[in-house]
Amino acid sequence: MSERAGIPRESREHAPALPLWSDGEVPEAPAAPWASAWREGSADSADSPPEKQREARARTAERRARLVDAGVAEFGRWLRDQVAHGLASAERAPRSLWDEASRRLVDAQAKALADRVRPLAAVPRRGEHWPSRLLEEYGLLHLLVRAYQRQDSLPAGLRATVRTRVGFTTSREEVLAAPRVRDAWYVSGVHESEQDGLQTRRTWLRGLSGRRPALLLAYGVPSRPLDPPDLRPGTAVDASLAFYPDAPPLRAAVAERHAPPEPAEPPGTTVMELLDEYAAAVSHDPWLDRWPADLSSVRPARSGGLHLVDPSGDALPLDTHDPWRLLAVSGGAPLTVSGEWTPSGLRPLSAWHPTEGLVTFP
Repeated sequence: MSERAGIPRESREHAPALPLWSDGEVPEAPAAPWASAWREGSADSADSPPEKQREARARTAERRARLVDAGVAEFGRWLRDQVAHGLASAERAPRSLWDEASRRLVDAQAKALADRVRPLAAVPRRGEHWPSRLLEEYGLLHLLVRAYQRQDSLPAGLRATVRTRVGFTTSREEVLAAPRVRDAWYVSGVHESEQDGLQTRRTWLRGLSGRRPALLLAYGVPSRPLDPPDLRPGTAVDASLAFYPDAPPLRAAVAERHAPPEPAEPPGTTVMELLDEYAAAVSHDPWLDRWPADLSSVRPARSGGLHLVDPSGDALPLDTHDPWRLLAVSGGAPLTVSGEWTPSGLRPLSAWHPTEGLVTFP
């Protein structure tokens, strides 16, 4: 067979060395850093004494830190080169310019940072003001690189945020060991997306008593349901949440449920209250790209685009490709709209009308 013993080309791209190695066509070469780290770490058996297991985990963490440090430093040089060469060249650059930078960050185990780089390939091909948007993104990435390189001098919350934005994670066990916040948590919206075969679900909550926002993140493959499957917009659940150590603490894990979800009416704020809350959050996390919005008594209005206007006359732009359903639900009457506030505008996820009830948006 011409395809290496019948192996499809797609599979060979994911494991190209195996058939070549079996034919003796792969020369000897140094092992990749991640392979060396795995090989050394695997020598420490799970049956080893606890002290040796702790030492093995410490060595693995140290190796990973060195790998991430080197990858972030290299990416910082790449960023400086892009600005030094001028943004005009970005319009003619192939997507591989950003894909390669992202791939190298993945190799350095800085996946969260890599995920912020890959979408930049679309910026020079979207709208006439793309140079300012690209420069803004490069500036935020440069700030993240510098913050990571100086993380030891940062406050604990900001340091945790920076490490999360680069790609370090906090285990669920560590999160659940933190203090918990009990409230009746209203489910204001759910957003699901899929990329590279990975499904992501964002479930936005708002405490009915404390008005504190919370985000539940779930990941999985499309063939399996994501947890928690029963938290649907328009319901509230009496639960205790434990928050991840970011600044501001937004992402949470459900530590304990005290009752099943029940139908509830949404809480709401004004436009200015939302913007004040968002400004306070961005002052702690400059890389924040979405924030939960629950606006009460707002009406859709057209004025240089579709906006939501509250009783004080303050307005926010909407970021939606299908505004007609929201307009139809409103019918000119005020309603409560919940969604994600982003730099592009508010993406509606649900709307509650006094007579029509709850409507969700994909």
